[in-house]
Amino acid sequence: MDCHDSARHHVRITARGGQATVEVDGERVDPRAVGAYTITQIVGEPAQVLLHVTDHGSDQWSGMARVSVADVPDPGPAAAVFLDAIDPEALERAALARPDLGTEPYSLTKAMLIQLGEWARGL
Repeated sequence: MDCHDSARHHVRITARGGQATVEVDGERVDPRAVGAYTITQIVGEPAQVLLHVTDHGSDQWSGMARVSVADVPDPGPAAAVFLDAIDPEALERAALARPDLGTEPYSLTKAMLIQLGEWARGL
């Protein structure tokens, strides 16, 4: 790829602690408008920077950019695989053994949902 390719832009990201400043072609991007950024690079190719914008900050942005639209994956299939792997007896035992199991209506269901969430997060 030619180094004069007009689709390339100079990007500078300075990160300190939980804060980062982002500049594109020398123009500072409003930090309230950037919720996250991702940098990827394949060996031998230029890096790709993806800015995840928020609805905070400036309501206007002007400039040239290569646009990538990130598609959020449907969590349903992964959730179905996870739930298919659950042993109902083990879930019931774990929920009944929880110290936070209450006596109010639906407390067992609540305890099971909390337990499933913990298992999903690897806790």
